[in-house]
Parts: sequence; structure tokens; C-alpha cells
Amino acid sequence: MNKKLWKEAIRRALIGMPIGLAIGTVITIINSLNVGDGNYYPVVPALIQDCGSEMNAVLIQALCNLLYGAVVGGSTVVYYTDWSLAKMSIVHLIAISLSVLPTAYFMHWMKHTFVGFLVYFGVFLLVYAILWLISYRRARRSVEALNRKVQTGI
Repeated sequence: MNKKLWKEAIRRALIGMPIGLAIGTVITIINSLNVGDGNYYPVVPALIQDCGSEMNAVLIQALCNLLYGAVVGGSTVVYYTDWSLAKMSIVHLIAISLSVLPTAYFMHWMKHTFVGFLVYFGVFLLVYAILWLISYRRARRSVEALNRKVQTGI
């Protein structure tokens, strides 16, 4: 990657950090609402046990959410390379996976079994595929609109 792309990756990573933290917080609120007992659960109980206290667990989860957001944000620069769409998508998927899966395992967002990993990874791939298809269709429509303008001379 060239220097300009690295700068853009860093810029996007810095933007992604607070987004990752916000998404992580929203997820804890949704999970707490799903429990339905009127309490807020900032982390899963197993993480509290691993970290020794709820505060340590919350801090570690927040740092992981910041890191996760940075990787997700920064890795989008692969779509500004001159690689094929397949290569860009595979590199992006690998980068995201290398961030998401260890974080999800460590944070106890998945069961610590092979089946738990497969289920989590399957859901992750499904969400990734849906978001990829939405982005692809949006980009394709933009290109088609530009082509129409070029053809009509507008």
C-alpha cells in the first residue's frame, strides 16, 4: 500500500474506533433488554470471572470494541486499491475475521466450543454477505447511472 492509502487507513481506523465502541454499547443495551429484568448487563458474567471484576471486564471490552472498530474502519481502504473485486473482498473478509473472531471468543460472545465457533462464524458470514451484497448493488447502480449520463452526454 502506498503512503496515501496508509494515511487513509489510519483516518478510517480513528473514525471506526468510536463507532465500534458505540455499536458495542448498543449491543449491551439490547442484550440487557432481552434479559428483561430491568437491569443493565454491560458484559457477560464469564468475562467478569476472567477479568476479576466487572470494572476490569467493562474496560477490556471497551478496548476490544475500540480495536474492533479500528480494524473494521481501517480495512475498508482495500476497496480503493486496483485489485480485483474478489481479491479486495477476500482480503477485507480476512482482516475483519481476524479481528472479530478472537474478540468474540475472548469476550464470551460465543460459546467456547467448536459448534459455538461455527455458529458464530456462520452468523458473521451471513451478516457480512448481506452487507456486501447491499454495498455491491448500491455501487452497481451508481456505475449504471454514471454510464447513462455518459451515454446521453449529460
